[in-house]
Amino acid sequence: MDKSSLIGIILGIIAVGVGMFLKGVGPEHLINPAAILIIIVGTAASVTIAFPGSTLKKIPALFKILFTEKKQKSVPELINLFTEMADAARKEGILSLETKIDEIDDQFLASGLQLAVDGQSPEFIRDVMLEKIDAMEKRHQEGAAIFTQAGTYAPTLGVLGAVVGLIAALADMSDIDAIGHAIAAAFIATLLGIFTGYVMWHPFANKLRQKSKKEVEIKEIMIEGIISITNGESSKVLRDKLSSYLTTSELAKLSQEKNSNEEE
Repeated sequence: MDKSSLIGIILGIIAVGVGMFLKGVGPEHLINPAAILIIIVGTAASVTIAFPGSTLKKIPALFKILFTEKKQKSVPELINLFTEMADAARKEGILSLETKIDEIDDQFLASGLQLAVDGQSPEFIRDVMLEKIDAMEKRHQEGAAIFTQAGTYAPTLGVLGAVVGLIAALADMSDIDAIGHAIAAAFIATLLGIFTGYVMWHPFANKLRQKSKKEVEIKEIMIEGIISITNGESSKVLRDKLSSYLTTSELAKLSQEKNSNEEE
């Protein structure tokens, strides 16, 4: 589970809730069916109009991505994997890697290795795999765009809800106290619109883009590893090349593991 998404939402609710309490606003003021209807249903309506049905069907899967951690190999794991395969390819030939393909649970990596085993040129392999990455990025951008648009619509709908509330409040000015309460209730729609837009929808879109960026980086490392093996590069050269993707701490840890393995 991706705890940061859940923690962020909880912190946002606490920030607004405590802020309202400090300002003397009780939680009962948030119970405003009209405002909730305008913001939630209105935002859903706007997004439904803005995107085709084929894109909207992805929304449940997008929420799953937001609140779960996708299992994928880390950069150090990939470096160790490609180092082993580079050694095997140089000693036994690249065809020896065919037996390892079935053991790989990453379809992108497995398909790239299969191209290498089939004798395809490095340029062809790179082009095919980059096209797959490009198609993946486009799908990810579509998903992030849904939440970006929702984040744009929600605050505006909040203003719309406030206007509707003010119209109702000013329709009868015979009771000044009632007008005060009605005006206060009208601005609940604005609060909900801004909260959902800037604490949920826009951050959700940004998280999807960050996760996509990380996945693209991992896949680019896979491409470099496969190309290096296809070119017959030594495991040392391959390790040095892929180590450029590591942070300083990860690089130090990988060096320690390498030294430990050599001592054994």
